Amino acid sequence: MTQALIKTPQQLALMRESGRLLATVFTFLDDLVAPGLSTMELDTAVERFIRHDLGARPASKGQYGYPYSINTSINEVVCHGMPHEQAILKDGDIINIDITLEKNGFIADSSKMYLVGNVSPKAQHLVSTTFEAMWQGIKLVRPGARLGDIGHAIQKHAETQGYSVVREYCGHGIGRQMHEEPQILHFGRPGTGLELREGMVFTIEPMINQGSARVRGLKDGWTVVTRDNRLSAQWEHTVAVTRDGYEVLTLQPA
Repeated sequence: MTQALIKTPQQLALMRESGRLLATVFTFLDDLVAPGLSTMELDTAVERFIRHDLGARPASKGQYGYPYSINTSINEVVCHGMPHEQAILKDGDIINIDITLEKNGFIADSSKMYLVGNVSPKAQHLVSTTFEAMWQGIKLVRPGARLGDIGHAIQKHAETQGYSVVREYCGHGIGRQMHEEPQILHFGRPGTGLELREGMVFTIEPMINQGSARVRGLKDGWTVVTRDNRLSAQWEHTVAVTRDGYEVLTLQPA
């Protein structure tokens, strides 16, 4: 059985600070994302904010050779979309912005969907359903629960709305490393998989497609898109297992 790293209270305190800082990056983006902006402009602004305003490090930059600080996945892009000067946000787009931040040796990871201008009701419904599906999984996190419980809740919520769950990509343990054990699948059967224990920290980050779950990679070696070119949405939080439930480390202030 896969072993997950258990964080000490001191380590969890450091992760909580990384998560708090990362949440402020999304608050910064809330006032920035708009039609006419390029995804490279977003990348530049986020890196500057993380380094100079927060005194932290954009953990994605240089990880596995990735050259940018954020992922920008627009419309049919499922994940790992690369910023580009010519990728200009248009009215009606949906975009997932995925960011990792390291402070004091510990990493937090989160992503958020943004609706650009006037977005169609169908696209809005996909985005809101994906958000709900993520939370259906998060709310089951507690000691003694199993990973299959989380995956099943996410899958059931998405499929009930007529959507499909991407299976090639999953959540992951996180701490000193961006990707640690265990893998967090967004589909599954209740009562199966690793049993959760207090001190585990991992991401829950479902990718939900409007059409088929099938995906394909582009020639850049990073960008993943839907095979049928229909829309995809994703939300992500870093979550800790607490004594009696869960704590979302990357939650923006209400």
